[in-house]
Amino acid sequence: MRVKGGFVTRRRHKKILSMTKGQWGTRSKLFRRANEAMMKSYWYAYRDRRNKKRDFRRLWITRINAATRQHGLSYSRFMHGLKTANVKLDRKALADLAVRDEAAFSAVVDIAKTALA
Repeated sequence: MRVKGGFVTRRRHKKILSMTKGQWGTRSKLFRRANEAMMKSYWYAYRDRRNKKRDFRRLWITRINAATRQHGLSYSRFMHGLKTANVKLDRKALADLAVRDEAAFSAVVDIAKTALA
């Protein structure tokens, strides 16, 4: 006698099909295609959670570089000056200062410049 899946298989299939609701074509209708789509989407989510960190760091560096060049300093010299002055501000905070508070950022740039001199 063969073993049939019964309600266990149906429950598993329904779970996968509900996860892929809204996907195009058979990716939301047929179990096998839906399962492939679901596994691929989970892989993309896993990968992009890591890529998001890289992307934000690149954005912060770009913003800091643009702001420091307005003050006559390059990004690398600015970061070296901060390290020499023992200023412990991360790139996220520096980029936020550069965008939102010009006066505070120029004060930080002055600290870096004096440390370099």
